[in-house]
Amino acid sequence: MLRQLALLAALAAPLTSALAQAENSAPSQGFLCCNMRTDGKWISDINYAESGTRLIPAGTPVKVTGFGRHRVLVEIEGSKQAIGNDYSRTMDLNTFASRYVTAQDPKAKLNGYPKKVREAIEAGRLQPGMTREQVLMSVGYPVSSENPQLDAKVWRFWRSSFAEFQVVFGDDGRVKEVVADPATRNLVVAE
Repeated sequence: MLRQLALLAALAAPLTSALAQAENSAPSQGFLCCNMRTDGKWISDINYAESGTRLIPAGTPVKVTGFGRHRVLVEIEGSKQAIGNDYSRTMDLNTFASRYVTAQDPKAKLNGYPKKVREAIEAGRLQPGMTREQVLMSVGYPVSSENPQLDAKVWRFWRSSFAEFQVVFGDDGRVKEVVADPATRNLVVAE
């Protein structure tokens, strides 16, 4: 029995240490980095636009209330929710939390963009010529399991589990094209 308890303690130590580190250095409040979808309790990093989800706009105030296993516990618009690290587990929880909860309100930058870019971002859509930052605000971060480098020429996203789209960047770092089947393209590209 003593040996089993020691084994359990040894297995729990890395998780406890990671959670303590995250709790000590993650922002306690800030703003949602980007448009994210919620079912009212769960916001997944994959950001599927499924039936029953609604869009929470970039810049919405967020308060971090704690951490769980692969999740950042938050309060948004008076509602307790979790931002789930479902597909970006290649990064530690603190880095993940800092990605989605930012100290600076992205609305300040959003307000300075041209009208068509602002409208596309507010609708959660993309358009050619957008910068990487504008893509992030509009559709969220690409999951790190499929996109380990944010400076890559192509970012892979999913509108749903069967609707992939790829954002292709030109040498100037701006969206050159969005590659997807016609139905998905109509949902993600502002024309």
